[in-house]
Formats: sequence, structure tokens, C-alpha cells
Amino acid sequence: MNSTTRFKLSTMMFLEFFIWGAWFVTLGTFLGNNLKASGSETGAVFSTQSWGAIIAPFIVGLIADRYFNAERILGVLHIVGAVLMYQMYTAADVSVFYPYVLGYMILFMPTLALVNSVSFNQMKDPEKEFANIRVFGTIGWIIAGLLISFVFHWDSPEGIQSGLLKNTFLMAGIASLVLGLFSFTLPVTPPKVAEGSIKVRDILGLDALKLLKDKNFAIFFISSILICIPLAFYYQNAGLFLADIKVSNPTGKMAIGQVSEALFLLAIPVFFSKYGFKKTILIGMLAWAVRYVLFAYGNADNLSFMLIIGIALHGVCYDFFFVSGQIYTNSKAGEKVKSAAQGIITLATYGVGMLIGFIVAGYITDMYKSGDVTDWKMVWIIPAGIAAVVFLLFAVLFNDKTKAEIEVKAI
Repeated sequence: MNSTTRFKLSTMMFLEFFIWGAWFVTLGTFLGNNLKASGSETGAVFSTQSWGAIIAPFIVGLIADRYFNAERILGVLHIVGAVLMYQMYTAADVSVFYPYVLGYMILFMPTLALVNSVSFNQMKDPEKEFANIRVFGTIGWIIAGLLISFVFHWDSPEGIQSGLLKNTFLMAGIASLVLGLFSFTLPVTPPKVAEGSIKVRDILGLDALKLLKDKNFAIFFISSILICIPLAFYYQNAGLFLADIKVSNPTGKMAIGQVSEALFLLAIPVFFSKYGFKKTILIGMLAWAVRYVLFAYGNADNLSFMLIIGIALHGVCYDFFFVSGQIYTNSKAGEKVKSAAQGIITLATYGVGMLIGFIVAGYITDMYKSGDVTDWKMVWIIPAGIAAVVFLLFAVLFNDKTKAEIEVKAI
């Protein structure tokens, strides 16, 4: 890969995740303060990510893979996304905001697969080259958070009170427009599937469902859905929680989670080789419960270190469960249904699991909110309990003795 192509792909990844990090982290705070949304309404807005994840395979499989170059459809989706971002920026009520964010997420979630397709198409050795490109996405997410907290101060108590968080959508919209236009300069990535040769069962990965005949894989599959219920609490409530208890620069501090994610990714092969899949994934599950206990009992003053540790655990929570799960799925699936198996796990977690999670998180938040006061201790104790139960069920029921392949390319 030449330096020009490397620069373009790195810039594409940076902008892709800068856009997501620019508005999604502060979304809960924005909804609660700017639009006065209830917990259930906030849950409905966050669940648009899940609907996007469910619909994304159809957009990529039925349209992008058959008729258009990946870089062109990426450009169109981000340009339209920029328009929807502007509508979200101007929305004054959650009922007006919702259809725009739903439309946006339906368009944005497929771009996560498209940027990977554009990247892989230019790589002779993706196992070695992709990580060096993908890391710029993590950097983009971190930079977005640092800008919000330390440059623009939109998430300061004064900024939140003044309604400045709506500017995150304007920033994301501008970045989306830039990436949309920039996408047309990306390396050509033609369709890979001949017209008429793809079936809906292929798009949905239904052939991979035969893996559920394996008792241990079925337990892993169900556990993946269940653990995403407490996961949704973090995405939906963490930013709002930190802002509500007056933690300074909350968005910038949440970027610690992305730094942690990048660092712990390097530890996955070590843990796999030393402890195996079951123990590694159990550590990830346990980390969710520990993180929420830290959130429940921490505060913005003398116990603020508990909140920072909770945020820093994101790398263990995410990598040790999701990345380990991808490796395990890869080792169990075999060549014929490898891609389909990854797709069905993604659909189960980001689609079904988190959809249920956002609904539950919204309901629980409303249950423990009185006026403008939220009992955050209970809001965090409940998902901690759910994560602990999933941990125990998986520990008792999962007994796969086979050792998953430990290869960098599986990550």
C-alpha cells in the first residue's frame, strides 16, 4: 500500500469515528437537558442504533455489494447524513428529533461495514495492515470528546445549561459532509457480488444458525444477547450521569474508555493463550458488574477515582467480551459460514440485545427518577446485578473444552 492510499484510508477512519463520537457520547445529556426527554423517550432514541444495525445488512448486501462502488455509496450516505444531522441540530422537541435520528442511524450503521470494505480492498495482508488503519478511528473518537470538553466546553455545567450541546450535531454534520465529499476520492472499490447471485438468507447469515445446535455455542449466543442489556445502560446513561453529578469535562474523561479499548486489545492474545476463551470472556462479563458498582458508589468529589476506574474498565468490558467472542465465533464457524456467523452475532448483540437493553434502561431510569432528581445508585446497581447473573450462568453452563484459534487475523 502506498503512502497516499494509507493517508486516505486513515483519514476516512478518523472522520468515520470522529462523527460518531462527536454526538453519541453526549446524546443522553442532550436529550435530558435540551429536549427534556424522559427515560423511555431517551431509550427509544438510543434504540435507533439497534434498528440501524438490524437494517444495515440489507443496505450493504442488497445495494452496496451488488450495484455500487463501496466508496460512492459511502459518500452518498454521509452527505445525506449531514443533512439529517442539521435537522437534529435544529430540532426543538424529541418527537421532531426522533425520525431524523432514526433515519440517520439507518444510514450510518452500514458505513461501518463500508469503511472496512474500502480498507480491505486495498490491503495485501489485512491481518498486519488493518490495525494500523483502524486505530485512527479510535483516535478520531477520542479527539471528538476532547474538543467537546476541553476546547469548546459544551459539556460544562454552564454549557449544558445554555443548551450548547446541540452544537455537537453541527460539528458531526460538518464532519459528515467532509467525509461524504472526501469518499469520492477514495480508492475504487467495485461490487464483489454478481447481480442476482445473492439471497436474503445469505444477507441475514441464516446458514450460521446451524451453529446453535452446538450447546456451548448456543449458551454463548444467548449470553451475548443478555450481556448487551446492561451494556446499553452505559451508552445511554453514562454521559448524562457524569454531567448530572457535576463531573468536570465528562465527555473528555469518557475518552479514557477508548484509550483503554485500544490498549486492552493488545492483551487479548495473551489472555487467550494463558487462560483460554471461557476465563477471558468471564473477565469481560465481570468487568461490567464491577464498573457499574463503581458508578453506583462513586461521586464527583472524594470518590471520583471510582468513576475514572469505571470508565477505564471499558477496554476490559468491550474487548474481553466482544473481541473474544468474535475470535471464538471465528474458530467455531469454519470457512463456509465464517462471515455469516460474525454477522449473526453482530445482529444478536448490537441489534436484538442492545434494543432490549435500551428499552430496559429507559424504563429503569424513569422508575428511579423523581422530578429532576435521579437515584443513580439504583440505576447502576440493577445492570450490575444483570451482568453478575449472566456471568454466573455462563460460568456454570458453558463447558467448551476446545481451544479457540489464537491468531491476530481473527481479531
